[in-house]
Amino acid sequence: MGFLNILKVAFNALKRNKMRSALTMLGIIIGVGSIIAMTGVGAGAQQEIDSQTAAFGTNMITIRPGGMTAGGVRIRAASQLTLGDGEAIVKHSDLITAQTPVIRMVASVVSAERSWGSPIFGVNTSFTTIRNWGIQNGAMFTDQDYRSGNKVCVLGQTVAKNLFPGQDPVGQIIRIQNVPFRVAGVLEPKGQLASGQDQDDMIIMPFTTFQKRLGVNRDLDYIYVSVRTAQDMDAAIEDIRTILRNEHRIPSYGDDDFTVRTQEQVNELAKSISKTVSILMFIVASISLVVGGIGIMNIMLVSVTERTREIGIRMAVGATEKDILLQFLIEAIVLSLMGGVIGLIIGVATGLILEIFTGWNIIVTFVSVLISMGFSAGVGIFFGFYPARKAASLNPIEALRFE
Repeated sequence: MGFLNILKVAFNALKRNKMRSALTMLGIIIGVGSIIAMTGVGAGAQQEIDSQTAAFGTNMITIRPGGMTAGGVRIRAASQLTLGDGEAIVKHSDLITAQTPVIRMVASVVSAERSWGSPIFGVNTSFTTIRNWGIQNGAMFTDQDYRSGNKVCVLGQTVAKNLFPGQDPVGQIIRIQNVPFRVAGVLEPKGQLASGQDQDDMIIMPFTTFQKRLGVNRDLDYIYVSVRTAQDMDAAIEDIRTILRNEHRIPSYGDDDFTVRTQEQVNELAKSISKTVSILMFIVASISLVVGGIGIMNIMLVSVTERTREIGIRMAVGATEKDILLQFLIEAIVLSLMGGVIGLIIGVATGLILEIFTGWNIIVTFVSVLISMGFSAGVGIFFGFYPARKAASLNPIEALRFE
């Protein structure tokens, strides 16, 4: 019996029970659709993290107050970061090209006609250089603004659009805690982080202005530093640790009361979390495939019982055990692959819908399609073999007598 004839018989058998075939494919459809959608989300997240690394720059280091426990949890220590810490790092390390103190608060910001709640950051003029962040309109505040504590600020894109829709914010006045500030410039758009945080929803101003005009006089939230080259990163981290331990008078046996992280380390952690979540989702989706495979096996066993007499007739007219086994195995594979194709279409459609409504970057790769379809075919072969083998091993005489 030729392969095309076996394939034709298989399709005809499945067409005779359309509803049963559709329900049998349901587990495969859900499993493949979930794999495609979840791997698309994971691949998109990985690409987004890579783009954020490039946006931040590979030579930026963040220093935060508090050490790291064995479990990786940051703890608050008695000693905090100060302006003098950042200045000491630049003074004593040739590998560090710039530093900026960073202090943060969230406040309501008011223009002539609108208001908006936004994070406010006190920094110095090196902030945009270290963060690799350009100015779209206007200019960055100056060293003179920093020294004098002038009431100037630079807006992120989100703040600018919400406070001054359709207008140029440069030169306009905004009020923060009833204090007027002149808008010196607007930052270039950066977009959202993989965590969903809007980087453009921020206002930066001179650190001295933040303290004097807003009355916030406390230690730093963190320090950003830039390293001469990405190749000097490890040596720069050691320099920073040595300098800060000296500044904080930490004995040789004491733990650091600060945490030093590169942007690449932060993003590697995010990648690791994203990969772990993707693997867990893949496992959950694979369970659906296994359930679908069990459904295929059950239905094929029912089909063998229903078609026992038909099998006897085929054997009586010359069909071999191999022909019978191949026929039922192909039926199982066809069921599984049809479910896989439908699941693929649903998975891609789900990814597109998520991208439209959530703004996530969804990437469906050829590898994920190949894996999901291969898995689908494998499920059909694995779970279809036992019913096919049972059909092929029937005794022709007993099969013909079956009622």
